[in-house]
Amino acid sequence: MVKLRLRRTGTRNKPCYRVVAADQRSPRDGRFIEVLGYYNPRQEEEKLNLERVDYWLGQGAQASKTVGDIIRRQREGISLTSLTKKEAPVKEEAATAAE
Repeated sequence: MVKLRLRRTGTRNKPCYRVVAADQRSPRDGRFIEVLGYYNPRQEEEKLNLERVDYWLGQGAQASKTVGDIIRRQREGISLTSLTKKEAPVKEEAATAAE
């Protein structure tokens, strides 16, 4: 079975990920079929080729939980930076409400 999942790249303590279509039996950073995009949590950027993602999902591939979230954000046009900026004030409000 084909899975859409993350493949780790980058150096030690500086992760960057590629979104790939790979056989579920292959190792995380091992053999893959196709690169579909990338996800960089340090720079808060992500990009996918949704046309190819739709192709693989149509062929019966399953997306991992994280890749599924990235696909959803890309389809809705939500940037990763806007999510982190919106969450920060909510946490601060919760801390002041607890006092």
